[in-house]
Amino acid sequence: MATTRGYFGIGVEGISKPMNVGNLYRSAHAFGAEFVFAIAPAVDLRQINRADTSQTSKHIPLYEYASVADLKLPRGCKLVGVELLDDAIDLPTFTHPERAAYVLGPERGSLSPGLLRRCDFTVKIPTRFCINVGMAGAVLMYDRMMARGRFARRPPRTGGPVEALAGHTHGGPVLRRRKAAAAGGTP
Repeated sequence: MATTRGYFGIGVEGISKPMNVGNLYRSAHAFGAEFVFAIAPAVDLRQINRADTSQTSKHIPLYEYASVADLKLPRGCKLVGVELLDDAIDLPTFTHPERAAYVLGPERGSLSPGLLRRCDFTVKIPTRFCINVGMAGAVLMYDRMMARGRFARRPPRTGGPVEALAGHTHGGPVLRRRKAAAAGGTP
């Protein structure tokens, strides 16, 4: 898995099927989420281990909030709603925040108006119709990994990478005095 700067968490609002949330949390664990959460779940979250065979809650924090008003996120963390709305940003054109919490709605509904108002961004996966919550979360996290990760460029022809990913190099220290002098300013 490619390392990236920043962090992300993923959660659900009003989820009612333990297998769906278990699948989502297992994918979150696999994609490197820092935390998972549920807002007003309509299911006992202890039932999710039937689908979450990685037992995510033993490895990363699982937060449960009774309502949207109770939702607490780390300072600087942007809340991104995932919903099929006309004015939502198409996922392939979205620049993921460095620090983000993604939230998906219930299986047979949408994110609540109160939660949508709290979102800094709303994105949609450009599909013909709604897909399963676990699947939508996996697509979202894969997109984040591809957009924010460090991978070799795709080749112009079918197949794998034509060149290896160049090693990361660190530049020298940036000293404000030298930078100002180089720009013609006073040190």
